[in-house]
Amino acid sequence: MPKLIFVNLPVADLPKSIAFYEALGAVKNEQFTDHTAACMVFSETIHAMLLTHEKFRQFTPKAIADAKKTSEVLICLSADSRDEVDATLAKATSAGGKADPGPQQDYGFMYGRSFEDPDGHIWEIMWMDLAAAQEAMGANTAA
Repeated sequence: MPKLIFVNLPVADLPKSIAFYEALGAVKNEQFTDHTAACMVFSETIHAMLLTHEKFRQFTPKAIADAKKTSEVLICLSADSRDEVDATLAKATSAGGKADPGPQQDYGFMYGRSFEDPDGHIWEIMWMDLAAAQEAMGANTAA
């Protein structure tokens, strides 16, 4: 069985956050969703658990970071093409997210952009041509 990842994110407005992630293409898993949490499925192995602040506090004694003011984590998802990177950014901005809080990355063999969700969590979307990346890295080490 492949390993699964569940990214737990504190959210201020659960219904708004659910709508945002559904606009990106994530599917809500009703089995693990209630008025305090929602499981948003990106793939068979990638899930985002959206937790109200009250629910999130049950799992940690630490203060909840204000992701609009501090960086707590950078989450990166792969894309199948450069066009998918741009399409995901378009979906995020049309759903209320903020595009490109950091610099766009374009190395030819790798292309990435980022967005902030309504709570300020930064998500990166990245496409890479693995063969071209290995070739470029091999050329750099040979020099």
